[in-house]
Amino acid sequence: MVEKNRRAVLPHKISTLLLLLGTAVAGVTLLFATMDPHMISGGILAGGLDVHIYRDGGWRVLHDRALYIEPTHLGLLYTYTPFSALVFLPLLLIPWGAVTNTWMGLNLLVLFAVVLQSWRMLGYRVTTRLVLVSILITLACTFAEPVRTTLYYGQINLWLMLLVLWDFSRPEGSRLRGLGVGISAGIKLTPLYFVAQYLAQRQWRAAATAALTFVATIGLTALVLPRDSYQYWTSTFFQSGRIAPDAHPSNQSLRGAIAHLVHGPAPIWLWLLIAVPVALLAMWLAAALARRGEQLLSVTLGGLTACAVSPYSWGHHWVWFVPLMVYLIHRAQGRGRWWLAAGALYVAIAAWTYTYTPTWVSVGTFLLPPWWPGIQLLMNVYVIIYLLVLVGVVQLLRAEPPAPIEPIILDPPAAERVSHAIRPPKVVGGAHPDDDRPAMVD
Repeated sequence: MVEKNRRAVLPHKISTLLLLLGTAVAGVTLLFATMDPHMISGGILAGGLDVHIYRDGGWRVLHDRALYIEPTHLGLLYTYTPFSALVFLPLLLIPWGAVTNTWMGLNLLVLFAVVLQSWRMLGYRVTTRLVLVSILITLACTFAEPVRTTLYYGQINLWLMLLVLWDFSRPEGSRLRGLGVGISAGIKLTPLYFVAQYLAQRQWRAAATAALTFVATIGLTALVLPRDSYQYWTSTFFQSGRIAPDAHPSNQSLRGAIAHLVHGPAPIWLWLLIAVPVALLAMWLAAALARRGEQLLSVTLGGLTACAVSPYSWGHHWVWFVPLMVYLIHRAQGRGRWWLAAGALYVAIAAWTYTYTPTWVSVGTFLLPPWWPGIQLLMNVYVIIYLLVLVGVVQLLRAEPPAPIEPIILDPPAAERVSHAIRPPKVVGGAHPDDDRPAMVD
């Protein structure tokens, strides 16, 4: 077993840097060129709707106003847990006119942290080269629709994803393992899926910690906000119509795909008949990946599955494509064909499609003209990608297990440094033709 103080070093490949640099430049250029950045209701610098709703939720808590009875910013209803309103209280420290740009800047930093944490979960040591690669991936991903929409609306999904990634990167015996999942689920219910994934991986302590942390968020808000807590858990929680009809094109979940195909509400029995087996299969696959040491792909599959089986998933919920992209680039360091998968994923999730009217633009809602060729593919693109990921994971697990990486030791003892200095270098990892891990010199 590899010691905890061992880390792999990202291979030095000019071709990788040039490819990522070109993609980053193209992504940022398209981010600003596809639409006037200051265009109302569409431009990347003219958004911030959701973060103002978050801020309004905190304001209502501070001023003892009802969270779920009255509409919030721009007449929209507050749909998050009452605990989330407590979390959003610090947003009141930011002036109203500056909150949009400040939150976008913070989201970009969190996106970078997600990319860097993904590399760390793959066993890489943080070097200048890795930081540079992470910056380029971060910039390139700004044109991915889930990320672009997250930045535009000022969503919180990147923060929740970072919490979950941090949680799953804790050692199995850590008392903190499960804390991040519980807190993120207390803010937004979708991460509750990871409690089940911990159970599937027989991580009983982590599952219990996550569940108890989630319950603690409910208990805390019941004490601080008893009226709103009662309203949410006895009424608002069951009102899925507060979000949008499940047949809305923006619903990028299995239930949404069914509704799109039948051109109406998805039958509950049919949705459950499909979603439950898919969730069980995904948990089994995630557990198998974790046993093989593929922790990043395991938790990423969990994040994608949570989006797929959820009753309603907006496009910006699918930010889990970002760690999937990092994983594909990692694989491509040892076998070039993985670049095809990474490129196909990027093209498929890029923010190409917008709906224009003379006075309004729709971004990230998949409100596309019904006469467009391949409209069903475009309306269900994330579900299709998810199903392809499931197939790919099955194929990966059926293949021969890759040879383990023997990473370079971080700050080894002096005697070991001398030993490394006097012996000839030995190539490990990637030496076998069937081993697609990056090659390194030990």
